[in-house]
Amino acid sequence: MALADIIKPHIRDLEPYQPGKPVEELERELGIGDAIKLASNESPIGPSPKAVAAIRAELEGIHRYPDGSSFALRERLSALLDIDGDQLVFGCGGDEILELLAKVLLGPGDEAVFAWPSFAMYPTVVQGMGAVSVKVPLDDDRVHDLPAIAAAINDRTRLVFVCNPNNPTGTSVGAAEFDAFMGALPENVVVAIDEAYCEFARRPDFPDSLRWVRQRPGTLVLRTFSKIYGLAGMRIGYGVADTELAGYLQRARHPFNVNRLAEVAALAGLDDTEHAERAKRVNAEGIEYLTRELTALGIEVWPTDANFMLARAGSDTCQELLKEGVIVRPLAGFGMPEHIRISIGLPEENERLVKTLKKLGEAKS
Repeated sequence: MALADIIKPHIRDLEPYQPGKPVEELERELGIGDAIKLASNESPIGPSPKAVAAIRAELEGIHRYPDGSSFALRERLSALLDIDGDQLVFGCGGDEILELLAKVLLGPGDEAVFAWPSFAMYPTVVQGMGAVSVKVPLDDDRVHDLPAIAAAINDRTRLVFVCNPNNPTGTSVGAAEFDAFMGALPENVVVAIDEAYCEFARRPDFPDSLRWVRQRPGTLVLRTFSKIYGLAGMRIGYGVADTELAGYLQRARHPFNVNRLAEVAALAGLDDTEHAERAKRVNAEGIEYLTRELTALGIEVWPTDANFMLARAGSDTCQELLKEGVIVRPLAGFGMPEHIRISIGLPEENERLVKTLKKLGEAKS
């Protein structure tokens, strides 16, 4: 009997995630140097110096297991968010919180509803439990169609994901539409509001999702330290839910799932508000610059509330940019072959992207 014969079919049929190659390897393969990476929505200004100092100070203690309850970080976040500490669940990145939700709520025959294109891990964690993904197309403006998502819910639905701002489009929904959607949901459906990019949102009517955690049991808000705090390499995120839902997620969580360096880095990052404000400022300035310059080049771009932007630049643009040492994210796998996702970089990186696009355009004319 072949090994494949005894593997669960829903696991055997999963498409494994294909990470991008390291910049150094791409430079070697393409024979280029000084490449810039604008593909993974990472912070261009790096982590807080306070977080780096905290990591260094903790290094001599890595022979000890981390604090399995994340006590200090839990206390700090509960005060910051005005919630009970028992409402918090920590994970190895936000991805683990998604996997915990799927593990707790889904099984064969169950359904999870979410917009598409959206975060690539939603269908992965759903199929990983043998459940069914119900993908609801974005509207014509590449925004969540919340009424259509609500209409897709049935008696098999156990979980709804709402990514706001949405990845990979950067678009978002406002408070009025979001509140109407939340208020009409069935009580027996868990809603996961993925706010990995919420700190970058600039729209004045961005929803207060934590209000729904307080008033609607079965609601979870997911956030991360990977983006605004520049700690993507440390892999730490968290969920905020009512205490009952949080308790079930805690039962499914592995002990010591967050390493001690990540815990101290996150705690220090929270205390460096100046660094977070700088990240927001650099991001907002980068969005304004790229929106103006790409539009002038005849490239369609979408409004964004994240630290990246969606652009319709042509099906060959990603590979052409790569040959010039500019790495962006192709979106053909999301059903958008002419689109790319551009992470907002430092000013000089954004300028290099624009100059390269101009060069490519001139070569074609």
